[in-house]
Amino acid sequence: MPVLLYRIDDRLVHGQVVIGWGKPLDIGLVALVDDLVAESEWEQELYRMGMPPEIGLECCSLAQAAQRAAVWRTDTRNSIVLTAEVSTMVALCRSAPPVERVVLGGLHHKPGRTARLPYVYLAHDELRALDELAAEGVRIEAQDLPTSPPVPLSALR
Repeated sequence: MPVLLYRIDDRLVHGQVVIGWGKPLDIGLVALVDDLVAESEWEQELYRMGMPPEIGLECCSLAQAAQRAAVWRTDTRNSIVLTAEVSTMVALCRSAPPVERVVLGGLHHKPGRTARLPYVYLAHDELRALDELAAEGVRIEAQDLPTSPPVPLSALR
């Protein structure tokens, strides 16, 4: 099965990802792409504790993810590719195409970010990077749950 969801969510693995998206999409693998998590066995174990036993979790750096992307696309399990940062997802989309759609899930407030939706805050440089990725043919939408209507990037200005 292909990767069913590329999602940016700064909380990474949590109930909304595992239950909200994982159950309806029948997910068997979550690929967590984060350089810091990839270096920390302790953090990886924390995220694994939040996963039900029927869903595998693979933690890898951006460089490792670029190499693993083709494997994830041909894995027999439905999968989600998850990053915490806009910059990581943009780099992954460029280093391991094709990615057709990226979902902005939970990008919360931090200095420099502006509210675009109750669950999406973006800084100007993040919005610019997403605009550039969209210009390259990747559909960017905000969507907290699969039952919610997707909000196009153009509506987040």
